[in-house]
Amino acid sequence: MTMLFETFTGILETLNVSRAVIDNWSELLFIGLLILFSLLTYWITKSYLLKKLEVYILNNKFKFDDILLESQVFSRTAQILPAILIYLGATSLPTYSGVIQKVMGLYLIVLTVYITDAVLNAVNSIYRTYEVSKQRPIKSYLQVIKIVVYIFGFIGFAASVMGKSPVYILSGIGAMTAVLMLIFKDSILGLVAGIQLSVNDMVRIGDWIEMPKYNADGDVIDITLNTVKVENFDKTITTIPTYTLISDSFKNWRGMSQSGGRRIKRSLHMDMESIKFCDEKMLKKFERITNLSEYINEKNDEITKYNSALDADDLIQVNGRNLTNIGVFRAYVQHYLKNHPKVHKHMTVMARQLAPTEKGIAIEVYCFTNDTNWANYEGVQADIFDHLIAILSTFELRVYQSPSGYDMQKMGCN
Repeated sequence: MTMLFETFTGILETLNVSRAVIDNWSELLFIGLLILFSLLTYWITKSYLLKKLEVYILNNKFKFDDILLESQVFSRTAQILPAILIYLGATSLPTYSGVIQKVMGLYLIVLTVYITDAVLNAVNSIYRTYEVSKQRPIKSYLQVIKIVVYIFGFIGFAASVMGKSPVYILSGIGAMTAVLMLIFKDSILGLVAGIQLSVNDMVRIGDWIEMPKYNADGDVIDITLNTVKVENFDKTITTIPTYTLISDSFKNWRGMSQSGGRRIKRSLHMDMESIKFCDEKMLKKFERITNLSEYINEKNDEITKYNSALDADDLIQVNGRNLTNIGVFRAYVQHYLKNHPKVHKHMTVMARQLAPTEKGIAIEVYCFTNDTNWANYEGVQADIFDHLIAILSTFELRVYQSPSGYDMQKMGCN
């Protein structure tokens, strides 16, 4: 390079060019060569070294380096060497060294911030490959670190442009604390909320939550410093401010999933005009139903003893106790649920009678399936009620429903 400069200088001297112009053109030539050399270095690094590194990473058994590659950590780091070469090479330039070094210094500050951002993204992606990330997400904390990095990057950038010490910039920021608090209000609230959510284990990625205020009903797919993303069951995305999970109420269905049981709570409304005492013919028919013969025998003994003690006239049924078709049906439902293979045996299993209403009297099924999968749960629930509705006629009961057009035709209404 020295011979090149001497040749270039000699040519200019033969043309009787002044020394000042020769020095100026020499520096410009040096700058051009420096930039060309830096670009060549970057091209070699990116086209050869990074390609070799990429092939190695994609063919080894480790996963973390694949994530570093996808997060552009290596491609951004490759830009450091050319910038440093220009920065150091500029020291040989008496005229333009200050300007070039300042520009490269600013570029290195920005590049350092971008590299740090990429590294933090990679850290989050690597952490999410572990199961613990669903219970203790760290994305919100990494976002706080990013904010700090960007603030320090801005301070360093501003100090370099102004030619002042970073302490000088910090003193100015101190006077703007109130403004900064206002600007970063949501981030501060989100940070506090994120810590509380994590410490109290209130919500995790993958949890099914309901928050009617925001029309959110689905699975949590992301928790950040400022927002929680919920993928609803219709595949829409609801974004909720993180701090509202602390300030407002929401329902988390994680307990249901962890317990291994999902509740069925549904009622069958009976026409009250179909309810009656059981006669001997009905009881004999009911005794042939699996699991009911023992119940009927026990109840008959109990009722007989009660009526005998009361010395009631058994010719009139209202004088004593008697079995009813709805009571026997409720007992059947109870036994049916307890013996159902898809009903959780270690959780509440109950068939209960609810208060009469204008829609009749209801028998409510209250139990838990042993499969929490939504589709399977709905299938079990449907099977149970398909069966119960189909056997109502066996107990001479009628389900209540509002009159339809078909009912009107049967009644002869036009």
